[in-house]
Amino acid sequence: MDRRRGCSPRNRARGPGDSLDSRTWWRVECASPHSAPNGKFHSTVGRCGDSTRPSKFLNTHSTWARRSVAVGARSVMTKFSVIVPTYNERRNIGILYLLLRKAFEDPRCADDDFEIIVVDDNSPDGTQDVVKALAKEYNDDRLLLRPRPGKLGLGTAYVHGLAHATGEFVVIMDADLSHHPRAIPEFIAKQREGNFDVVTGTRYVPGGGVHGWDTRRKLTSRVANYLAHVLLNPGVSDLTGSFRLYRKSMLEDLVKKVVSKGYVFQMEIIVRCRRAGLSVAEVPITFVDRVYGSSKLGGAEIVGYLKGLLWLFATM
Repeated sequence: MDRRRGCSPRNRARGPGDSLDSRTWWRVECASPHSAPNGKFHSTVGRCGDSTRPSKFLNTHSTWARRSVAVGARSVMTKFSVIVPTYNERRNIGILYLLLRKAFEDPRCADDDFEIIVVDDNSPDGTQDVVKALAKEYNDDRLLLRPRPGKLGLGTAYVHGLAHATGEFVVIMDADLSHHPRAIPEFIAKQREGNFDVVTGTRYVPGGGVHGWDTRRKLTSRVANYLAHVLLNPGVSDLTGSFRLYRKSMLEDLVKKVVSKGYVFQMEIIVRCRRAGLSVAEVPITFVDRVYGSSKLGGAEIVGYLKGLLWLFATM
């Protein structure tokens, strides 16, 4: 491998069809797989002027071969495992996959390695078929499908993904595009800035925000965070957020103690981090309501959150 500065596999000049360059990236919005009349998966990503031909610009994993030595100031490569729980996310997972690949081309993490672990709870819409087709189309062994037999809870989905993660750090995020992968390089830079154990995205500091929510949803989120702050004093501004970066070794120790299985999982984890004296940093993010599919947050989840909050207050 050419180890001159700027000559890592991701920085070298690439030939036609070798990477997501400016000629191809404009087609990302078409990367979401869709069903043809016969129900089979078809990829419509292609170059300008040939949008119906399956693109081959990412078909060689060797182009992004794993590096054992990073160029520049950092001498050791870091690997990040992105865990994405899914349920009926067929229309979103293709776009998210390409956005994640693009995010890891950012100079702040271009010399690191990554894997994407999709934990699907037996989605009836064929989400698993889409993930398999993406891995085959792009010949990418970093896209890993780790399914479960049914809906077993959001918290246990993260635990399941963690069991298959091989990175030193773990990123957890939603699959519905409400968490934009472009924030991941910010998370990584913040972690390295202070060697933090956890970096969490927050909607409630300057630079953060929410788009697409109605008044009821905004009020629900605000009240949930206010109650959590009053009862638990977690020391973070967005306790109910689910876009975070964890040091894997730390997270593995904490999940053994976690009792919550649903949306409360995220809240319990961050509270336990604080109680254990671990370092937590925040990065402002903009949360965008999903475009495709329906929200998994309903009355049962809200009641579960309140019960979990009171349980944490009584026991921690």
